[in-house]
Amino acid sequence: MLPVHLQNVSKVYTSRRGPVLAVDDITLDIASGELFFLLGPSGCGKTTLLRMLAGFIDPSQGQIFFGPKDVTHLAPERRDAAMVFQNYALWPHMTVFKNVAYGLEVRRVDAAQRRQRVGELLETVRIADRATAKPMELSGGQQQRVALARALAVRPSCLLLDEPLSNLDASLRAAMRWEIRRIVKQAGTTAVYVTHDQAEALAIADRIALMREGKLVQMGSGRELYESPNSRFVAEFLGEANFIAGQVVAEQSGVLKVQTAVGALLARKGLASPSTGQSVTCCIRPEGVRLLSSPGQAEARVQAKLTEWTHLGESARFKVTLSGGIELAGAAMPARATAAVGQELPIYLSAADVTILPQ
Repeated sequence: MLPVHLQNVSKVYTSRRGPVLAVDDITLDIASGELFFLLGPSGCGKTTLLRMLAGFIDPSQGQIFFGPKDVTHLAPERRDAAMVFQNYALWPHMTVFKNVAYGLEVRRVDAAQRRQRVGELLETVRIADRATAKPMELSGGQQQRVALARALAVRPSCLLLDEPLSNLDASLRAAMRWEIRRIVKQAGTTAVYVTHDQAEALAIADRIALMREGKLVQMGSGRELYESPNSRFVAEFLGEANFIAGQVVAEQSGVLKVQTAVGALLARKGLASPSTGQSVTCCIRPEGVRLLSSPGQAEARVQAKLTEWTHLGESARFKVTLSGGIELAGAAMPARATAAVGQELPIYLSAADVTILPQ
């Protein structure tokens, strides 16, 4: 496994309407052995970036390094990377064993070593009992495991995954996320994973690079991006969020007092460093909208009206309306209704759960 470094990488396509900037001056470092996600909406440039890492297309500018080696213009077969495609791309006429062994045969690995390596990988991906089956005899999840095993068979320095779970149903996707992480970590390879699925990235990524319109907008762990977004786009893309505009009126011990249309709120700075008098946006995740006070915490008490309550088993979702018609979505756990819809009640917003975004 090797670290991966991209330095000022851009890709420009030509069209009848003029140049199209698909990837815009991306610089990032991916650590050796890291499961690194490229996340963003359709058309943000994440797949183009992955294809440049694979060597399928050349960057218009910039450099790509696998370890100390500049692979910017090397052919795919010369850069020690393996790709897992969205549609798996298995050979339909070959057995599972032969699909996994294919790359080793091309590299002329002797038969005994091939058998040992393929056997180990089929055990790793938990499909050894289907070694003689053809791809069409397998479920989607099993085909995905075969595609992973085939990519890992050649011991690549970098494993590239292009939305590998998009063809699976929701329940199988959730299970396969953790299987992919287990397999990649067990193999010890550096992996770059492209997806538009926020839950997928938040669940299993070591770090995430969130992209928008070809640019890298924020990078960090899933928790960092979720709890400390640097913009409204990041906050909205990574889960549900409530937003209240206000103005900073004071600061004490790292806690900001923000005057808003619903009264004074207490907030943490997040990645912003606003000064007194500055206009800001308060970002509050649903789980930060609480129906019970937390003694000892710096928090604001705001009067509200409960307008919706949805029981979801172990949890509940609700909505409250504040003065001025401002509506907040909340989450409660455990799902015990403490009030009836239509009731006036206070909600509590802790400073730790209110993040300041720059306007």
